[in-house]
Amino acid sequence: MKKNSSVSKNSRSLKLFPLIICGFVLMLASGVFTLIGGYLHYSQDLPRISSLKNYRPPTVTTLYSDDNRKIAEFYKERRIVIPLSQMPRMLVLAFIAAEDSRFFTHNGVDYTGIVRAFLKNMEAGTIVQGGSTITQQLIKQFLLSSAKGYERKIKEAILAYQIDREMTKEEILFLYLNQIYLGHGAYGVESAAENYFGKSAKDMNLAECAMLAGLPKAPSAYSPYRCPEKAKARQRYVLDRMLANAHITEAQASEALKISLNINPRRNWYREQVPYFSEHIRRYVERKFGQEALYEGGLKIYTTVNIEAQKAALEEIRKGLDALNQRQKYPGKDRPQAGLVCIESISGHVKAMVGGRDFRESQLNRVVQSRRQPGSAFKPIIYAAALDKGFTPVTRINDSEVTYWNPETRTSWSPVNYDKKFYGPISFRKALEQSRNVPAVKLLQRIGIDYAISYARKLGIESDLNKGLSLALGPSSLSLLEIVTAYSVFANLGELVHPVFIRKITDRDGNEIQEIPFENERAIEANTAYIMTHLLEGVVQRGTGRRVLALQRPAAGKTGTSSNLHDAWFIGYTPRYVTGTWVGFDMARSLGEKETGSRTASPIWLEFMKQLLADEPVRQFQVPTGVVFARGECFKKGKVPPEDTGNSDAFAWSSAPDATAVPRKSERLQRGTVTGMEQFFKSTM
Repeated sequence: MKKNSSVSKNSRSLKLFPLIICGFVLMLASGVFTLIGGYLHYSQDLPRISSLKNYRPPTVTTLYSDDNRKIAEFYKERRIVIPLSQMPRMLVLAFIAAEDSRFFTHNGVDYTGIVRAFLKNMEAGTIVQGGSTITQQLIKQFLLSSAKGYERKIKEAILAYQIDREMTKEEILFLYLNQIYLGHGAYGVESAAENYFGKSAKDMNLAECAMLAGLPKAPSAYSPYRCPEKAKARQRYVLDRMLANAHITEAQASEALKISLNINPRRNWYREQVPYFSEHIRRYVERKFGQEALYEGGLKIYTTVNIEAQKAALEEIRKGLDALNQRQKYPGKDRPQAGLVCIESISGHVKAMVGGRDFRESQLNRVVQSRRQPGSAFKPIIYAAALDKGFTPVTRINDSEVTYWNPETRTSWSPVNYDKKFYGPISFRKALEQSRNVPAVKLLQRIGIDYAISYARKLGIESDLNKGLSLALGPSSLSLLEIVTAYSVFANLGELVHPVFIRKITDRDGNEIQEIPFENERAIEANTAYIMTHLLEGVVQRGTGRRVLALQRPAAGKTGTSSNLHDAWFIGYTPRYVTGTWVGFDMARSLGEKETGSRTASPIWLEFMKQLLADEPVRQFQVPTGVVFARGECFKKGKVPPEDTGNSDAFAWSSAPDATAVPRKSERLQRGTVTGMEQFFKSTM
């Protein structure tokens, strides 16, 4: 019976065995199908990893000075992409040791690491170690949101596997080390190296590499700026991990811990170097290429600005304004402002542009964004126009009392000189040197207002100009850059060279995306331009610009003071540079008694030019072949007038045979054009 029972049991077992095998196979198949189904399900809407192969992240746009020093950066994410070959080997090993010690052996997901991290966290009762690999961290930054959950983890694992299969370990490291956020606005190791240590990543030592590698876990908590002790502890952890993985020796680890790191404060390139100039470039590039190109495109913009010239300009503006404040003792916080722009005449390169006392207080660029009355600084344009109408430096003009009547408004206007005096018949040259108002108005009446406006346009003046006789006295609101550009025509022997701020712009791949043309055009005759230079040299030698004689080298220029001492100007040039200065209040008001262009603006110009030209040889103004000198004066060839006969007529038009008669002093009331109350009451320039 027992034997039969045993046989019966074995028989039943044999019958069940195929069922068990079938069940196991079914379960295995079900599991496999479930895994395959899950893989297919979660793979359907996964982002494509091809975007990683075409890695073009947002990168920093950088501005450079005329000698290619960095002066500003524009970005949304401060990232500077560098190849893996430019990263120190110790930096790469430090990140691997701290973040993913089995990086070179796993296939994107480190299952051993996940189990180890789970056990460590269970033992500690809190999360002390993560199980994500470098590949998985890369996915978080590039392809998936930061949302948590099992579904996201599954997708992350699938993507990690795909990436590891499609890309080399070196390619993954390149992406990771350029993409990762390392605190204080720094994305990627190159940006972080500059931020914290003031150097390129390739120049970092082991101690610095370990410090950076400790940041990904919590950039704010381990910030070397804010939490130096925690940062040091994290650095020690990284060195321990490198030692445990045999990447370094105990001696190297010990030596690295002894190094006292010089953690530099984060630099604001934009504000530190040449903020007014940089902001001008920023506005241009954003307008020309758009925000995305500016803040994410990694452009390299090579400008014309000279850092030393810019610093000198700011220094002299502040000194000049401080001296003005000491003289006038302005109440409260009411402080005047100033602007300065310097252009290399032959190239048009803008070497310095300071738009105010302090960019942090006011970003208004008073060189290009403000328009103020230039006063007598506008007179050279009228005098140049008169030279091309046949006038010469010895033409005599009667500096006498005169009244102009406007029949349309039935109002009259009697221009007066700054000193309220009249000199009688004086030469064209002396009228300009002494900045006499009445002769300038009479000149404008003779050459014609429309002609003068057209002439100003040829010199680069684009702003609206007054259409009355007071135009001669500079009531039209102009930018400092405009008036400096106009004077550059005289310095360039009649060539209008448009101001140049940018030499070239390249994209992130080094391709030049904008060729900056050299724009110049013949504006006036070379002979006329040189005679104006000779006349304006006289302003410096004997006239209102005498303070500038202290430069002790050839210089030409003109002062300007607007109505009621609201604006003070000096526009001047040497054979190489044209520089203009303006001083005034943003909300127009008087600068104070005797604060003219000569007293207030020309000292800033003078001290700036002293610094600018300190190491340069003395140059002379070039004389064109069409100019001749006679009787101590210069003339256009073939236009030398006869000897002065002593005629005291209002105008001795020896070089203007086509001129019509001009009323004498006895004729007190003349017909003319006066427009607007501002012009009517304008008295001192």
